[in-house]
Amino acid sequence: MVSTGDRPFRFGVNMVLPGSRDEWIAKCRRVEELGYDVLSVADHLGIAPPFPALVLAGAVTERVRLNTFVLNAPFYNPALLARDVAGTDQFVSGRLELGLGAGYVKEEFETAGMPFPGAGARVDHLELAIKELQRLYADPEYAPQPAQSGGPPLMIGGRGDRLLSLAAEHAATIAFSGTAKVRDGAPPMLATADAVEERTRFVTERLAGRAAEFNLLAQFVRITDDREGALREIHARLSDTLTLEELAEVPTALVGTVEQIADQLVAHRARFGFSYFTVLEPNLEVLAPVVDLLCRR
Repeated sequence: MVSTGDRPFRFGVNMVLPGSRDEWIAKCRRVEELGYDVLSVADHLGIAPPFPALVLAGAVTERVRLNTFVLNAPFYNPALLARDVAGTDQFVSGRLELGLGAGYVKEEFETAGMPFPGAGARVDHLELAIKELQRLYADPEYAPQPAQSGGPPLMIGGRGDRLLSLAAEHAATIAFSGTAKVRDGAPPMLATADAVEERTRFVTERLAGRAAEFNLLAQFVRITDDREGALREIHARLSDTLTLEELAEVPTALVGTVEQIADQLVAHRARFGFSYFTVLEPNLEVLAPVVDLLCRR
């Protein structure tokens, strides 16, 4: 963690590519070697199961924090989730950060043979899980006890009013999706910079002075001397309604030279409050020079 202003930057990688045990170990060690602060595991079908993956990551790394980014809370019984979270925190020596969300991929519910509840019901389940974890971890007789008193720091991720209000009340880290409002169950689309700023203002008001870290998942990272050309290439691939000019402003697309992207991150922290940026696994090596540059500033 390094400071270039009011709040220290943190950088994370969300692991999304399945592979063998040896491949996983090598990737985890590479995340730490490149100076990232957090190694995260997504919660989707077809990729590594989050808790076993994080336990193995903890066994082969020394410093990096370990995070679920983010668990689909409606998939989990709260009592069983509490056991797995506490046991995992023990096995990784208190390096766990627990990321929770309400779930959004309708097809995964169908594949799992589960009904896809409405958004309100999914947030209900998320709230139930949060409060049950808090209740259980406050009990000195609860076993297994997590390594961190009261349980791992909580991250809550999403974009809706009720979910972000829940995050403002309970989360140490609030993960903003950077996506636009769409029909429930529809594929996500990038939000404009103004829309992202509206969401961060919404949360700031509800925090009412309580400190919380703001996280953003960067969907696109391109190191290039031709920023305009790279933005045009990304824009041509998107089905979003963003204009090219709007794409150039969004914090979810980091495009330019290493120095330009470092400056973008500082500017995004000043405008939106984002000090914790996560990239998807394919961009692990891509962002690394930016992480290194900010560490040396």
